[in-house]
Amino acid sequence: MRWNIKPEPNTETTLKLADELGIEYTLAKLLVQRGIETFDEAKAFFRPNLNDLHNPYLMKDMDKAVERIEKAIFEGENILIYGDYDVDGTTSVSLLSSYLKTIHPTIATYIPDRYDEGYGVSYQGIDFAEENDFTLIIALDCGIKAIDKVAYAKEKGIDFIICDHHRPGNEIPDAVAVLDPKRADCEYPYKELCGCGVGFKLIQALATNRNQTIDDLVSYLDLVATAIAADIVPITGENRILAYFGLQVINSNPRTGIKAMIHQIKKEELTITDVVFIIAPRINAAGRIKHGNYAVELLTELDFETAVTFAAEIENNNNERKELDKTITNEAIQQIEQNNEQQNFSTVVYSENWHKGVIGIVASRLIETYYKPTIVFTKSGTKLAASARSVKGFDVYEALEQCSEFIEQFGGHKYAAGLTIDEENYINFKNKFEEVVKNTLPEELRTPEITIDAEISLSEITPKFYRILNQLAPFGPQNMRPVFMASGLRDNGYGKKVGADETHLKLNIFEGSNQQTYNAIGFGLGDKYELVQNGNSFKAVFNIDENHWNGFTSLQLLLKDIKEE
Repeated sequence: MRWNIKPEPNTETTLKLADELGIEYTLAKLLVQRGIETFDEAKAFFRPNLNDLHNPYLMKDMDKAVERIEKAIFEGENILIYGDYDVDGTTSVSLLSSYLKTIHPTIATYIPDRYDEGYGVSYQGIDFAEENDFTLIIALDCGIKAIDKVAYAKEKGIDFIICDHHRPGNEIPDAVAVLDPKRADCEYPYKELCGCGVGFKLIQALATNRNQTIDDLVSYLDLVATAIAADIVPITGENRILAYFGLQVINSNPRTGIKAMIHQIKKEELTITDVVFIIAPRINAAGRIKHGNYAVELLTELDFETAVTFAAEIENNNNERKELDKTITNEAIQQIEQNNEQQNFSTVVYSENWHKGVIGIVASRLIETYYKPTIVFTKSGTKLAASARSVKGFDVYEALEQCSEFIEQFGGHKYAAGLTIDEENYINFKNKFEEVVKNTLPEELRTPEITIDAEISLSEITPKFYRILNQLAPFGPQNMRPVFMASGLRDNGYGKKVGADETHLKLNIFEGSNQQTYNAIGFGLGDKYELVQNGNSFKAVFNIDENHWNGFTSLQLLLKDIKEE
């Protein structure tokens, strides 16, 4: 791995902030690195406030969206809430439908089938709306590129409101309102909302018409925090405020469906990381294995016993997803090895038998193995569908744009995208994508990188230091859990390889002449054991965490990598 230490921020600014806040220099440095340079900025960061959320009417078309919804409510129209089948989509649909049902009786939800309809707004969904007399569709987490679909709906007398956060194309759909902070003509101050975040801004705007305050909407923030965590959007600005208070709701008074999931996993307090790795995969599993409707049913269910039943079904889906993920990843690795493609600049694999619901996860697993921009294809009807994932610093969306001659449709972000191609274009696409990656992926991005916030002495790691460090949470993109480096380290001789297959490393580390030892665990670092034997001096990169064992709590180092001095 490449170790990359962040540049030292302005010393004068850092010293001044440390003095004003009464904290250690290293902690002040972490704040300045995150763009927090004054006492007031630090106060806003450490004490998020719901009143600091932006006025939702600053978003382009918000007034039009609210006006159309109010008209539908006044005239008793049927409203269909439409969303994608992933976590962001299903939480968005659950959020908006839950809110609108408190003020309007004829609200229904629609999640497209991953296999029959694919991603985004579908013709089948519009036909369903026509057959069931829906005159307004509100699409969440999708729709920004649905030019033809919105036109098709218009012909049938059905209006569209789009709430999306993906990059628009050159043309905006001709909908009643298109809410997307990434629109070039939208001056909304915060651009990084997830789909559920845009949905929340819509209910915030609707609430102002009913003399409701932000306090009346706090109970919806468990859904918003779940979507923020799952969609890997930056935990900055509004997202930080929404995630901070959403986590409080999750841990104090979550909606019945989330409570049922927490009841199953039996964990007392969830962090944003727990939401990413425990809650989100379970919600996703419904759309991957069966249908996203199951997730919406769980997230909108009011009866706890019923929710527990739904949660148990989704748990089974998640277990099935894990097995499929493991099997397909192994098959993909075999395909790469058999074709001698390990040396390629990209990874592109295909099997018509792979389950469409897990190819995105498989793409991420292959990056863990080969560390290259990766695309995994499977058969979907008469087409090939794929999930693309990227390595840090490389824009896979832009790479796909350069291959557009062989793509039927695609959409997504810098690091994750979905696409559809004709089967006869597979080899041409694969060759073109390899060529694009070869020509545009810089040498330094071909090796995994650890970004280090600061070099510290182990003696700085105290309970107070950790307590303040933890107040930087919730962690996520652009506010990652701080990573530290320390040098001149030795193991006290009791270090050993642990785990059933001895792939992990457990050490008792001390620094220089200071004989105080610090517990350290390095998952997957068992092969580094020889570096720390016989009193060898080494340097390490790590996070700081708490270890709870036998009723005792102590600080420990979560090792990310070790190198010789």
